[in-house]
Amino acid sequence: MRQFFRQRVIDPLLGLLKQGLSPRELALCLALGAGVGVFPVLGVSTPLLTFIAFARRLNLAAIQLVSYLMSPVQLALIIPFVRAGEWVIGAPTQPLTVEEGMRILADGVWQAIVILRDAILHASIGWLLIGPPVVYILYRSLIPVLEHTAQRLKVQSPP
Repeated sequence: MRQFFRQRVIDPLLGLLKQGLSPRELALCLALGAGVGVFPVLGVSTPLLTFIAFARRLNLAAIQLVSYLMSPVQLALIIPFVRAGEWVIGAPTQPLTVEEGMRILADGVWQAIVILRDAILHASIGWLLIGPPVVYILYRSLIPVLEHTAQRLKVQSPP
């Protein structure tokens, strides 16, 4: 598993640094991919990140790779985001479980949207409260790590 992760994730990201992507740009790609990748409405993060990547002229592959890797985290955070949104607007707690959500999704996406409308709204509000600060903190934290990594890559590469 470690070898797979190294080959499929770490090496391609390091390759972007070697090809000239700046540490700040890569940090922004990684932070946005992780932060927006956990947006709690399924199917929204991919087109949203594609738009952001084109609008900001960022590396689409890096952003989408991180977003893809965040899929399990996205699923795990849906209910906590719903609860955070309920708390922010003072809404009563909805009886929502993973099992119930999967049962509703089995009836079709449109039906799930209609039934889960309030939960989707609450989850989005919860993400808006938590997501942007997390993206900023990740971005600021990744810059020095990636700058150090870029320096090490320059020292190790032959002239």
